[in-house]
Amino acid sequence: MDFDLRLATEILERTPATLGALLRGIGTPWARGTEGPDTFSPFDNIGHLIDGEETDWIPRARIVLAQAEQRRFQPYDRFRHRARNKNRTLDSLLDEFARLRVENIRILGSWHLTEAQLELSGEHPSLGPVTLRQLLAAWVVHDLGHIAQVARVLAKQYRADVGPWVPFLPVLTDHESPRS
Repeated sequence: MDFDLRLATEILERTPATLGALLRGIGTPWARGTEGPDTFSPFDNIGHLIDGEETDWIPRARIVLAQAEQRRFQPYDRFRHRARNKNRTLDSLLDEFARLRVENIRILGSWHLTEAQLELSGEHPSLGPVTLRQLLAAWVVHDLGHIAQVARVLAKQYRADVGPWVPFLPVLTDHESPRS
């Protein structure tokens, strides 16, 4: 399937509700469970997604659309959420993520992007030149990756308890070497 902003927006709009349906009101063992040291819990995932709403997708899209002399993106701090959200609840993070996403989708829609604008480029600090189309497609895939990661991390909390079923539950064997 080729990138289509309308279809991309369908996923971006649904991510907060999808994660909210899965995570709202869950107990701390679920919310804070991980795949091992230095990996993201569901709580961390939502904090990380908030950081993206504040410092990544729309700010970088603005840089691309401005087409100023300086088009280099600021490096993204993948772990900013750890200190920022130390005393927060998961439900408060879910609320903040939903609010920020609604605003960012509104901003994205207000731009009425053309095909020519989608081909404009900025400069990623480690990847080099990237188009607005690539940035927006990455936003969608990033969301889907974190939805999958949250489900995988939740499933792995019962890995030791499913007994002989492990080989039949690929969610438990996916990412044998976990990463955040």
